Amino acid sequence: MLSNIIPRLRCCLSGTRTYSTALTVESPVEPRQLAFPPKYQKPRQVWLENFDTIEEKKLGILELHPEIFGANPRIDIIFDNVRWQTLYRYVSYAHTKSRFEVRGGGRKPWPQKGLGKARHGSIRSPLFRGGGVVHGPKSPNPHFYMLPFYARVNGLTATLSVKLAQDDLHVITDLEIPTDQASFIEELVKSRNWGPSVLFVDDTDIMPRNLTIATDSIKHINLMPVYGLNVYSMLKHDTLVLTRAAVDLIESKLLMHLHKNDVKPSTGKYKLNQVII
Repeated sequence: MLSNIIPRLRCCLSGTRTYSTALTVESPVEPRQLAFPPKYQKPRQVWLENFDTIEEKKLGILELHPEIFGANPRIDIIFDNVRWQTLYRYVSYAHTKSRFEVRGGGRKPWPQKGLGKARHGSIRSPLFRGGGVVHGPKSPNPHFYMLPFYARVNGLTATLSVKLAQDDLHVITDLEIPTDQASFIEELVKSRNWGPSVLFVDDTDIMPRNLTIATDSIKHINLMPVYGLNVYSMLKHDTLVLTRAAVDLIESKLLMHLHKNDVKPSTGKYKLNQVII
């Protein structure tokens, strides 16, 4: 029985070897060399879209580094970044006057002895109505503190990964549009289901003239360079749109900080009461 089956299996195996695995169509994946290639994770993929027409056109598939766009969604780190960005620019001007700041009270209200009253030296004591306040708030009181360097780096990677996982991150070729009319941008955002608030990020702070004029009167569509990208702004806007050049710059900057050996020059200057050795 086995002598009859084995020759048939050999014929089947020899027949399967003749089939080719070559693709008959050109691959839509854009050629891109990833720095610090991941060993155990596959690159994330996103569509590369056009920006010069209202109609959406898929130009290809762009591979993204998994350490930047596929990191763990650390909600605790994202919250720490949002709280830090909210507080470091907040200054409290609440102010209460102490007994030395309240007007009046320079004279001793009554003699020390002889009247049977408790001894007092000023009517502006905290014991009196209209007197000073003990341990009250003093202004200006800044709430500035510095978040650790790598808490901010990991906050950026976590937020970018969350945006990509929620399909709120889009990559376009560039920011050039054919007109400076605000209606063009509004119709483009509406037809592509972006927004209502959109953040455009480019690798430079010199934005194209047409896009700058078109978005100047639209308060919920903003432009930002890569060096200003932060967690609070990404979460504030519903859709994050990156250019191809911005993706390359973001990956190069963050990967450099994640993989460099000497972190002391980056983290040392953000420590308080540090001792330079």
